[in-house]
Amino acid sequence: MGAVGVHKLAQCITGHAWSPDHSMIALCPNNEEVHIYRTSERTWERLHVLQKHDQIVSGIDWSSKSNRLVTVSHDRNSYVWNQEATEWVPTLVILRLNRAALCVQWSPRENKFAVGSGAKTVCICYYEQENNWWVSKLIRKRHNSSVTTVAWHPNNILLATTSTDGKCRVFSTFIKGVDTRDLGASASSESKFGEQIIQLDLSYSWAFGVKWSASGNTLAYVGHSSMIYFVDDVGPSPLAQTVAFRDLPLRDLLFVSEKMVIGVGFDCNPMVFAADDNGLWSFIRFLGEKKAAPSSARGSSQISEAFGKLYGQSKYIAVNDCSDSSRPRGGIHENCINCIMPLKKQGDSRVMHFSTSGLDGKVVIWDLEGEEDLSEYM
Repeated sequence: MGAVGVHKLAQCITGHAWSPDHSMIALCPNNEEVHIYRTSERTWERLHVLQKHDQIVSGIDWSSKSNRLVTVSHDRNSYVWNQEATEWVPTLVILRLNRAALCVQWSPRENKFAVGSGAKTVCICYYEQENNWWVSKLIRKRHNSSVTTVAWHPNNILLATTSTDGKCRVFSTFIKGVDTRDLGASASSESKFGEQIIQLDLSYSWAFGVKWSASGNTLAYVGHSSMIYFVDDVGPSPLAQTVAFRDLPLRDLLFVSEKMVIGVGFDCNPMVFAADDNGLWSFIRFLGEKKAAPSSARGSSQISEAFGKLYGQSKYIAVNDCSDSSRPRGGIHENCINCIMPLKKQGDSRVMHFSTSGLDGKVVIWDLEGEEDLSEYM
């Protein structure tokens, strides 16, 4: 069905997040405020305006279990917001940053959250019950430039980051007294806090939008050179694939299943990537368009390199030629899409609905249930 709802809520939106029951949405209208709307089929009502930051709010996340908001800003501060009656009460988080905070995400168990920054550091924040405040431990001297995105592994220990130095890294964030070691945990989750598990040097440009699949078996991120990278078996001998496409670069992505990813970015239209039965990823089509080519034609347009060794990983490069260079940019969105969020119930393995927001100030709701040619990847 594609887009099922289009809502113009601001001149520009830098990010958004949904409440646990998806009845409310919090967004950053490219300033120091956070606006919370109650959603409905016809009209969206603005309920709250959160004002505590002094500069642009650059990241926001809404916890799905504890109903808490966390925000970060270029003012180098972070706040955790708790709803008390009809008001949202902020609690300052001690980040100890000397540069802007750029991104934030709650961990799966919601006992900590990660903040990426322009100070080349990542803050792992957790709550100290004794002092009744949020504190942070820093992962330092690992990144050579700003940290653009962070993503938690389902085990609540491993954290993936991307940076404008072109690298994707995975760290252990185990904090004694906060985390517990599971008996069935992998060796990587037994590492000490801040220990780097792996560094991926697949991109030669800025890297963004890192995400894990629901199982935690696949890691994906994008490069500013119109490439998307998929990594399986993250560890000493990962298997990596690179898919290059002839359209504008991506900024964010979302796993809707283990075999399908939606990417969004400067083309203003969501792009569908999927893996075949052999585990090889390729570009399928834009979500707002019909299927560009049958699978046989698409397969013949791919150019694969020999399976060479790179850091102990097999590397496959697919170049997709099926996109039309004369195709007009955009569709429902009229400017860069910089955020994509899932709309699913707790425990669901597949994402059939999701939302996007961008620099055009729109929030768009998308439905995948009517996309019959994509059902084999769901």
